Amino acid sequence: MTDNQNQPRDYDAVLGGQSPPPVDGVVLGGIEGIKRCLSNPVTQVRIAALSEALKYGDAGLDVLIQALQDKSRLVQRFAYRLLKQQAEPQVKQALQTYKPWNLEERLNEYQGYNVTQFANRQVVEFDANTSITEPLNKAYALRYWPYENEDNLPSKFSRLLQESNADKLEALVFGLWEEEAYERNSSGIIEALVDAKQYLTNLKAVFIGDIISDECEISWIQQSDISPILQAYPKLEILQIRGGDGLQFSPPIRHDRLKALIVETGGLSRDTVAQICQMNLRALEHLELWFGSEDYGGNCWIEDIHPILFEEKFPNLTYLGLRNSQFTDEIVSLIVNSPVIDYISVLDLSMGTLSDAGAEELLNCSAINNLDILNISENFLSQAIIEKFSELDVRVLANNQNKEEYDSYIHSRYCSVSE
Repeated sequence: MTDNQNQPRDYDAVLGGQSPPPVDGVVLGGIEGIKRCLSNPVTQVRIAALSEALKYGDAGLDVLIQALQDKSRLVQRFAYRLLKQQAEPQVKQALQTYKPWNLEERLNEYQGYNVTQFANRQVVEFDANTSITEPLNKAYALRYWPYENEDNLPSKFSRLLQESNADKLEALVFGLWEEEAYERNSSGIIEALVDAKQYLTNLKAVFIGDIISDECEISWIQQSDISPILQAYPKLEILQIRGGDGLQFSPPIRHDRLKALIVETGGLSRDTVAQICQMNLRALEHLELWFGSEDYGGNCWIEDIHPILFEEKFPNLTYLGLRNSQFTDEIVSLIVNSPVIDYISVLDLSMGTLSDAGAEELLNCSAINNLDILNISENFLSQAIIEKFSELDVRVLANNQNKEEYDSYIHSRYCSVSE
């Protein structure tokens, strides 16, 4: 793209006054008018200005590249979508450093093993032979091993807090906390973590419940009220929970830095979803919910996620994962008419019950082409419909499709993780 003059031209309106243009109006004053609008506090005004930027050659590209750093995720995403279509070297370089979403580990297939990666960090087991050597780049895991002669989890945690660089530690993983996790909930771990806030002053990522099926089935894991963690750790950016039984987020909750909330369950209560929808998480970029089976407490339905899709509860979302659901087709029917599809980068519907009929609704939604990634793995799709998705200008993940079991005594389609 060659440079055009920065002056107003034949198709420009005349710059006048200090009032911002209407949201759907013409940007005044050429490239200088666009730059002026980008200082406007109204997000939609800044987006309207960017829509004119490509008319101004390299100067317009520079404006779009700068907009990748805008305080609004919506403005960033709009600039990103325009730049993706350009081939100039400076654009390619800018897009290499800009990451609209950076938790690729969440696209990995759920294997039912203890995590080896968490919060973009390698997980290291903390035990009697371990010390904290890389507090920033590693996530340290504490867990109770029922078949080995080791310390219990509370004593391991106490020893971790005595490490000289515990105050620099950024990521913690808590696994099995008792030999029979289905009888005792996570409240003891939550309380211990809250009491340790004066030691873990740099904590940014926590996973409560890295428990595998050999230790306790996911639907049997007894969780508790998680909200004290959010109150105790204002720097927290990633919170991951496994297990939905007893899970609560007692309102009111406000957290200004939490970027990712991940809830993995074999059955998610609609009461828990309602509490999540009441949370004030203005920085949230990644919301991932595993709904699970009605046979294991999963009583959610489409009306329970309506606030997420239509009320812009979390306006900075980049990733939306509505996973492991028995009503994926119904979710799709809502999403294709929802404003959320216009600003997220990643839509994850994996591990669910998406059928060819639901997939056709996605294909008929033009906004799907604005996504970077669409994950529809582990559903119930035919090869013919998957081939249609390959025609989209989107990275589509469609691995490990299931076949309907018409003779099943429960359902012909089922979510991947339940008990």
